[in-house]
Amino acid sequence: MDEDGLKSVAMLLQARGEIEARIADIVGRPLAHGHLSDWIAAQVFDIELEPGGDHVVDGWFRSGPLAGRTVNIKHYTRHEGLLDVVESDELEHYLVMTGPRTAARPGTHRPWSIDHVYLFDAFELTQALHAYMRRIGVATSVRAEHWHAAEVYPRAAHAGYRLSRVQAAALAGFSSTPAR
Repeated sequence: MDEDGLKSVAMLLQARGEIEARIADIVGRPLAHGHLSDWIAAQVFDIELEPGGDHVVDGWFRSGPLAGRTVNIKHYTRHEGLLDVVESDELEHYLVMTGPRTAARPGTHRPWSIDHVYLFDAFELTQALHAYMRRIGVATSVRAEHWHAAEVYPRAAHAGYRLSRVQAAALAGFSSTPAR
């Protein structure tokens, strides 16, 4: 038995628990992966979150070019070209935040970060996916050209949405490679 290793892990998990409790106090929601991502997206993109969560629609944009439009917020620790897609008449947009574009290796640490943000029109994406796939749903493979066209951060490729400098600076704080 690795007693020193067990003691170290126990101490680190205790510290982690204290940090997670502090974050939960700030965001006002339990510190689950999705709740934290939703809160960050709500702050940066001025989104009114649907109370309670666990809905197809996570909220709606309060301002900007998408004011009043519904959104489903996703966060993935790695950008692997996959997206959980739901067909719904209520859903108008996907806001997808991802970590780096590196392939994950089994057993490796996946740090929580935001390195890229994409904004998809849900209806257009679903139509495009149906054109070349039979089934869409959990872990749907989305072609690179769709990701490329939907990127709003750090590269502003999306034709209808541009980040302000304040929004870009806020997102940069969550990068896996912070500025020195």
